[in-house]
Amino acid sequence: MRTRRARRRVSGATAALLGALLLTVTACSGGGGQGRDADPDDGPTEAAEVSISIAPDDGATDVPTSGELRVGAEDGTLTEVRVTDPEGTEVAGELTEDATGWEPTEHLANDTEYTVAVVGENAAGTEATRTTSFTTVAAGATFTSNWNISDGAEVGVGMELSVTFDTPIENTDAVRDAIQIVTEPPVEVRGHWFGNQRIDFRPEEYWEPGTEVDVRLRIRGVEGAPGVYGTAREDVSFTIGRSQISTVDVDTLTMDVVRDGESIRTIPVTTGAPGYETWNGRMVITEKLVETRMNGDTVGYGGEYDIPDVPHAMRLSTSGTFIHGNYWGGDVFGNENASHGCVGLRDVRGAGDPDTPAAWFFANSLIGDVVEVVNSNDDVIAPDNGLNGWNMAWEDWGV
Repeated sequence: MRTRRARRRVSGATAALLGALLLTVTACSGGGGQGRDADPDDGPTEAAEVSISIAPDDGATDVPTSGELRVGAEDGTLTEVRVTDPEGTEVAGELTEDATGWEPTEHLANDTEYTVAVVGENAAGTEATRTTSFTTVAAGATFTSNWNISDGAEVGVGMELSVTFDTPIENTDAVRDAIQIVTEPPVEVRGHWFGNQRIDFRPEEYWEPGTEVDVRLRIRGVEGAPGVYGTAREDVSFTIGRSQISTVDVDTLTMDVVRDGESIRTIPVTTGAPGYETWNGRMVITEKLVETRMNGDTVGYGGEYDIPDVPHAMRLSTSGTFIHGNYWGGDVFGNENASHGCVGLRDVRGAGDPDTPAAWFFANSLIGDVVEVVNSNDDVIAPDNGLNGWNMAWEDWGV
C-alpha cells in the first residue's frame, strides 16, 4: 500500500518571504553559492616560532679557529648575533642577504672561550633568544708577523706593504687572505709571496697621490703550518703623499727629479764604476739616515772602503744600494762613474749644509719615493731585493 503525502498550498506572501531568505543565504555564502558553512573555531594562523641553531655545540672544546662557527635561523630571521671573548671583544661577522645565517669574517683566537648570544624573530615579530659557549683549540706553536709601514705614515707612490714571518708558511693562501687591504679611492691590491716567509702587496701601477690605505691584519688564529698559528691582529692606516719619481741616467750622469709630473730639479750624480755597476730598474726608498757608516765588508767588497759618516743616505736595496751624499769624490758628479754601485750626490762632511744637492734631495724625499736607474751596464734589480716589486710584470704578481 502506498501512502500519499498531502500537499500544502503556499500563499503568495509566504513564497515571497522564502525567496528573500534564500537570496540572503546565497549572498552571504558568496561565489555563486559555492561557499561552506562557517566554522566557529576558524581564526588567523599563528606564525611558527623561530628556531635558532648555533655550531659548535654548547660547551664544545678544541674547536678550530675557522670553519666551525655558524649561526642559523629557521621560520624567521636573525636580528642580533654577538660573539665575544672573556674581555668582551666582539668577533666581526656577516649576515646572509636573507638574514637567516651568520658567519665570522675573521679567525678566532686560540685557546679562548667564546660566548655566542643570538636573537631571532618570526614573521609575527615574536623574538627568541639563545646563548651558548665554546672554547677554541690551543696552539701547538705560534708565528710572529712584522710589517714595514707604521700607522699614520705618509709614504711615496712606490711604497709596498711587506709582511714577514719568523717561521715558514705552508698555508700561504690562508695567511694572504687574512691581510685585508681597503683603499679610498678603490684600487685592486695584490699580494705576492717571495719564498715562504715574506709577502708584499701593491697595486698594478704606482699609487695615486692622496690614496688612503687601511690594512687589517687578521692573522691571529690562522694556521700557517700544521699546529702553528698566527698572533697578529692589528689595524694600520697610511696615506700616499705627492708623487715623486727620480730617474738616474747613467749615460748622462744626471738625476731628473719629477714631482707630480713636473721636473723640479736635475742633479749631477755619480754611479757605479766599471765592475761595480749600479742596478738598473725601479727602486723604492725604504730608509733615511742623516749619517751612517758604510763598510765594504758588509756587502762583499772586503776592505775596499769603510766610511764612518756617509751623509744623507737613503736605502734602495737590501743588498746595500743607497743614494747618498758624497764629500770625498771631488769632481766626479756629472763627470765620472766612480762608486761601488751606489748613486752619489755632492755633499759635505757632517751633513751640515742644507744647500748641497744631497741635502736638498734628502729633505725632499719620502720613504716610498721611486728612484729609477736607466742605461746602466748591469741587470735589472731583483723584485725582492728591497721593495722593488715594480720590476715584476703584473701578470706574474700574485702568482
